[in-house]
Amino acid sequence: RTSSAIKNSMFHFPVRRYTVNLAPADVKKEGSGFDLPIAVGILSETSQLFSDKIKDFLFIGELSLDGRLRPVPGILPITIEARRNGFKGIILPVENASEAAIVGDIDVYPFENLMDVVDFLQSAKEFAPFKVDVKAMFEKERNYPFDFSDVKGQAEVKRAMEIAAAGSHNIIMIGLPGSGKTMLAKRLPTILPPLTLDEALETTKIHSIAGLIPTENSIISTRPFRSPHHTASDVSLVGGGPNAKPGEISFAHNGVLFLDELTEFKKNVLEVMRQPLEDRVVTISRSKITVQYPCNFMLVAAMNPTPAGSQKEASMYSDYDIQKYLSKISGPILDRIDLHIHVNPVKYQELSSKAEQEKSESIRHRVIMAREIQLSRFKGRKGLFANSNMSGKEIREFCSIGSDCEELMKTAITRLGLSARAYDRILKVSRTIADLESSQNISTAHISEAIQYRSLDRTNWI
Repeated sequence: RTSSAIKNSMFHFPVRRYTVNLAPADVKKEGSGFDLPIAVGILSETSQLFSDKIKDFLFIGELSLDGRLRPVPGILPITIEARRNGFKGIILPVENASEAAIVGDIDVYPFENLMDVVDFLQSAKEFAPFKVDVKAMFEKERNYPFDFSDVKGQAEVKRAMEIAAAGSHNIIMIGLPGSGKTMLAKRLPTILPPLTLDEALETTKIHSIAGLIPTENSIISTRPFRSPHHTASDVSLVGGGPNAKPGEISFAHNGVLFLDELTEFKKNVLEVMRQPLEDRVVTISRSKITVQYPCNFMLVAAMNPTPAGSQKEASMYSDYDIQKYLSKISGPILDRIDLHIHVNPVKYQELSSKAEQEKSESIRHRVIMAREIQLSRFKGRKGLFANSNMSGKEIREFCSIGSDCEELMKTAITRLGLSARAYDRILKVSRTIADLESSQNISTAHISEAIQYRSLDRTNWI
């Protein structure tokens, strides 16, 4: 590509042999982004390009055979690294300009072809760098195609999802096909706090590496919603492959990962999520490279209560069959899900109702208020930003309860057959419910509601 691009751009490609050293040698190289810097180096070495500017710029871009510049993935992190290393500017394809200009404090010069790059380097004339209004772009793209007002009925499920959003809790919905689980999950990002600019840049970097940034939208301005199919492999979910690419859990960073038909996922695929769910980062190690990607996401899962596709078919299955079906979800995975909510089919009266449903905006306002309480509570504690992140030590410190609440917890665990792991989860969710009410103390009402969301822990939940 490089030799053809040089020749078709009316330059001379030398007959002699040239060696291009892509140092450091121990770092694996991939992609076509080296075409432009190789071409500029050859032209400079063969005295067809005279410029003192070359050392001030980082060059990136693929060359087509006729010398035109084509876009390459990963421009955002490349530009950030160029700025960190003290480059004055970056020269790249036009299609990558908006993405690079988001970074700021570094000049971005986009060009259509190799000839334009050479003219720029040799010209004494000043060129204006490409600029974008990051805040205006960020605000313009911040909208969702869905809203909670689209959902008829399901008041209990909406309440559970509000609690999950307020405390950044993982949630699982159990219901028959057609009860609205997917519809509800798709609307969860609309009630989460809006992305900050720093969160948006961090999320955009991950998508940029994989080449998932569309030309018209150079920044991810809304919280991601990723919904991999249940046939997905463990590599596609957590990342990997020969070049250690990010997976779905990293694409869902600062957003929502929705696993529909949870029991249909292969057990080994679900098990690889245990560490990322706990640490909020995933480390991918290969023989030649080790990469760490952030994966701070909310897990939303959905499943059927039985192998049956409808209520009528449920009677065909024995308790043993149902228990075997549910055992596909391991205890450690279930241990990382704070809320279990049953989604019942919507009744006709609710479907036909003309009453206006609450909009996502008003729910989001309550969620933001609760998150602000948590941020104030955890101020100065690294890595602790929501109730779901509390460890045993923080639970004892911030979730203290009175004797009446202790008695209620004892009764629930004894009579309902709740597992031991449910105790801390109930306290975390109770703390979030109290925050939604701006209550400093956890009451029996908060505990009672939290207990309702542990149905999968009960020995007689079916």
